[in-house]
Amino acid sequence: MGRITVILLTLLAGTKSENQTCKLIGMTGFTEFSKKGDLIIGGVFSMSSTQTRITNGYQAIPYEYCSKLNDRELKFARTVIFTVEEINRDPRLLPGMSLGYRLYNGCGSMNLLRATLEAINGEESKGCSSQNQAVLGHSSSGVSNLMNIILGSLSISQVSHLSTCACLSDKTIYRTFFRTVPSDRFQILALVQLMKYFDWRWVGIIHSEAIYSKDGAAEFTKEAKKEGICVEYTLPYSETVQIVSKLNTIVEALRTSSSKVVLLFVSNYLTRSFLSKIENYNITGKQFVGSESWITQTDMASAQRHTILQGAMGFALPEASIPGLGEFLLSLKPSHEPQSDKIKAYWEKFFDCNFSPSNTSTLCTGTEDLRTVTNVYTDVTLFRTENNVYKAVYVVAHALHALLQCKNGSNPTTGKPCVTKNEVQPKLVLEHIKYVNFTTKNGAKVFFDENGDSVAQYDLVNWQIKEDGSLKIINIGQFDTSFPEGQRFKLKDNTKIVWGGNSNKVLRSVCREPCPPGTRKATNKLKPVCCFDCVECHEGTISNQTDSPNCFNCPPEFWPNERKDKCLPKPIEYLSYKDIMGALLTGLSCLGIFLSLLTIIIFLTHKETPIVKANNSELSFLLLISLKLCFLCSLTFMGRPSEWSCMLRHTAFGITFVLCISCVLGKTIVVLMAFRATLPGSNMIKWFGPAQQRLTVLGFTLIQVLICILWLSNSPPFPKNNLNTYKEKIIIECALGSAVGFWAVLGYIGILAMLCFILAFLARKLPDSFNEAKLITFSMLIFCAVWITFIPAYVSSPGKFTVAVEIFAILASSFALLVCIFFPKCYIIIFRPEQNSKKHLMGKIPARTL
Repeated sequence: MGRITVILLTLLAGTKSENQTCKLIGMTGFTEFSKKGDLIIGGVFSMSSTQTRITNGYQAIPYEYCSKLNDRELKFARTVIFTVEEINRDPRLLPGMSLGYRLYNGCGSMNLLRATLEAINGEESKGCSSQNQAVLGHSSSGVSNLMNIILGSLSISQVSHLSTCACLSDKTIYRTFFRTVPSDRFQILALVQLMKYFDWRWVGIIHSEAIYSKDGAAEFTKEAKKEGICVEYTLPYSETVQIVSKLNTIVEALRTSSSKVVLLFVSNYLTRSFLSKIENYNITGKQFVGSESWITQTDMASAQRHTILQGAMGFALPEASIPGLGEFLLSLKPSHEPQSDKIKAYWEKFFDCNFSPSNTSTLCTGTEDLRTVTNVYTDVTLFRTENNVYKAVYVVAHALHALLQCKNGSNPTTGKPCVTKNEVQPKLVLEHIKYVNFTTKNGAKVFFDENGDSVAQYDLVNWQIKEDGSLKIINIGQFDTSFPEGQRFKLKDNTKIVWGGNSNKVLRSVCREPCPPGTRKATNKLKPVCCFDCVECHEGTISNQTDSPNCFNCPPEFWPNERKDKCLPKPIEYLSYKDIMGALLTGLSCLGIFLSLLTIIIFLTHKETPIVKANNSELSFLLLISLKLCFLCSLTFMGRPSEWSCMLRHTAFGITFVLCISCVLGKTIVVLMAFRATLPGSNMIKWFGPAQQRLTVLGFTLIQVLICILWLSNSPPFPKNNLNTYKEKIIIECALGSAVGFWAVLGYIGILAMLCFILAFLARKLPDSFNEAKLITFSMLIFCAVWITFIPAYVSSPGKFTVAVEIFAILASSFALLVCIFFPKCYIIIFRPEQNSKKHLMGKIPARTL
């Protein structure tokens, strides 16, 4: 850069005076093709692409020469010539004026910069006044970068056809730079969309150290991260002394990496070098994605590279048709450019001949037909990059045309005073290039945004290599930034795609397969974001999407399925007749009802026997009926709770049990009264006759009825979905409504039971041949024990077991009364009828009527 600065300062010093002659110090003569015209366009190309330096042992000035010809750059230069001639034939564009050109050739950055300075100075014989109005080129972003440092400082427009580096969009540095090729930023966005479309989330990148490749790789990594695409490795490739170690690193990465997709973001020249190095390493199983710089270069597909490049994809400049250009390129003869030694050199290369007589090669005649050879220059099927050169020339022509317009003494575009063709200056051309907006003859829309970038349009191409080695590059999709966001990338319908890695289907390239529904993504801090962990949703939560970042709670009445990807209605649970426990309790209830009825029948059929009469038959029958109701009451606790069943079960239970205990209490009081009646002067039995017994039973029962009425009136029991006891199911139960009412019912039963137990206990040793008080005492002992244990069991039992506990308490206490009080009597009636006699009952003590 120091030498460039010296040259630039020399140039600026030479342009201070209009009469001062500009003189370029050092090597000159880079002009390859030229044509005079009223206005001149310059162009810098690398028709010679490889620079060789001869130092002469530093005994003389080092000499540099170009040792290789670049067919593509010749094609670009000839496209400029074709376009200029087409413009000169157009009477509507620059009418009355002719457009000329000066096209410069150079190889190596230094010679290209010298060519740029020569383009700035114009013809030395005419001084500084014969400048080029704008400069076309270069194909390399790195060279364009250096060129614009010089051109920008002098306000000279530079229009590139192939410099794609996104860095050149920075208008604070590259003020005069424009391009008809899209910025790599748009190519990067297209590549990211391609990766996203095929779900390639884990990729590797190979790039060179050049500004185009290095910046492109960095920009891709940045944009890919936004879309959740991770880069496993980013490796540089270069032709330096460390090439062996770097190449070994790349080969090792290609062989051992888990990513199946490789982005080869390298220039055309270095891609050829890279492929030639790795073609012998048997790299397979990779999907190569190429940058625009090489993805359409069909000559790269040698037989050794089929396994590497088969199925390669990338975005290329759009196909274009330029009428007449193909014929123009193929009609080239050395006689058309007699002053150009380069055309003769190309001719000798194309036809393997020599214009100088030689014993080792054929003599060139200059009349050979280019249609008979196949190379990059003679490939005129598609004009992808050439269309950008074509547009670049038209950009300058339209800017000149707009600059020379005059309406009412001022320029209609800028409003400034009109200028003539002799007053045209590069800085005026620069002002008008910013505003160009036109459509070429082949339908291409051309204009620039605020960064000097044109509309980005790409074709997605796919390399399809047949068994015979022939290659077809098939257009399988498009990327167009003129469409709305989300519609820019599209694949063509019904287009066959060949995949890389010898695969019949699209390769999977992910660090971790997506987390299935039922799990959530969890970032692993030790790995890239694409190498996440899949964590199973915890209890009660689901995820119903792939790669869900979170698990979500199910609604209260729902619960996850086994896979935890769907919320299902919770199963409803209640004590059903179909449950084993429900069926068992139902069977016991029915057994109790049967035994109660059987006992009633036995007592009815033997009501005239002494044992029935001796035990207060009226209260006995009422007690048996109440016991039967108690067994029936237990059945109301079965089945799905409803509003009526909830109210019925508790109130029926409370009333029937009070009725039952009242009867037992009455029988106990009768026993005590009967014993007191045998004492001299006692007449207590008169005060507790049958009428008083009935009133006692009725009174005690009415108190419970009143409690139940108050309970039902204020806050009755109601069916309720219990979601708290079990997380995974719903318990339908009867809520108590008023807990006070429930415990008042139970408390009242408990008070009567304790009173009955105490009285029976006091009467247990009364002298009697058949003391019923002993049986009542034992039955009430069981009764009280059952209901005392019922309270903690009821409170602690979950779900339907609460109901089962309550039913069991009812059945147990009912069976206790039935078995303890009536079974001994039934036993005597049926199996010991001889004991069922008045004589037997009065055997030990004098008989008395109970």
